[in-house]
Amino acid sequence: MNKTPIIVLAWTVCICILSGCGGNTGWLLTPVSLDERLTEAVIARDPGWFVRDKIAVIDVSGLIFNDRSKGFFGEGENPVSLFIEKVDKAQADPDVRALVLRINSPGGGVTASDIMYNRVMQYKTATGNPVIAVLVDVAASGGYYIACAADVIVAHRTTITGSIGVIVQTVSFAGAMDKIGVTAQAITSGEMKDMGSPLKPLDKGDAVVLQGVVDDFYAKFVAVVDRGRPKLNTAQVAKLADGRIYTASEALKNGLVDSLGYMNEAMALAKVRSGSERVRLVMYGRPTGYRANAYSRVPEVGAQFNLVNVNAESLFSLARPRFMYLWSGR
Repeated sequence: MNKTPIIVLAWTVCICILSGCGGNTGWLLTPVSLDERLTEAVIARDPGWFVRDKIAVIDVSGLIFNDRSKGFFGEGENPVSLFIEKVDKAQADPDVRALVLRINSPGGGVTASDIMYNRVMQYKTATGNPVIAVLVDVAASGGYYIACAADVIVAHRTTITGSIGVIVQTVSFAGAMDKIGVTAQAITSGEMKDMGSPLKPLDKGDAVVLQGVVDDFYAKFVAVVDRGRPKLNTAQVAKLADGRIYTASEALKNGLVDSLGYMNEAMALAKVRSGSERVRLVMYGRPTGYRANAYSRVPEVGAQFNLVNVNAESLFSLARPRFMYLWSGR
């Protein structure tokens, strides 16, 4: 076997790597910290010396589930865990005088949304610091649920919000199984134990029980909005909470948000409410995360190919009923 072409190819690759493959391309080797604890990055600051006070920007982005995100390149962060970690870091820093929650989420799981909402409420009680919520593209259902923990809600003029309510989606493979001659029989300790199973049709008894759970979670959602929107009474909240979405201007008119504006206006509001004359704007991320400005997403994750990265466990998980504060569309 002639090894000359292989040797030539190897040398060519080495030369390309060392030279940057020509043009203006180059290679940069950067040491990376092995400590994955959150680090702080200052992304803006008022002029002057010795600016101590900080305003921390914390993201609520994407679907909200208390589970690691899964993609083609492996598992990502657990959004609930990461959110709590960031709030913990802000609370432990006496120089942080306010939080800005930047929310861009259609919602997610009932429990995940409630955990994040409750952590913000705990932060406010422990520190007395103001919390400003900024709604970006979408802050619906569970996203809006979390926003109700803020003292003030600012919406971008193009925000979609609302979708106050609960959904549990059931799936049945029973019809398809009948067509291919497959049957499933569960041995249970009680007639309701396999309620909502994707292997059987949803019967009336199952629907009654599931509706009861939905109604209970819905009442909790209404109570959260009622508490967070003191200018609205319970009847007004209930009228708005029929699941529909609202534009930013509609949300402002109905009292679901306090003003329309952008990040810089929310920052200025947080600064005034905190009583700080000069502040540093900070964000938290992993050491390898890039944070360019207040609109940076922290952390960045690789593209997800959910149709490729499917296994039997995840497929069955999708078929299992989940109670969600989620704007899913029809």
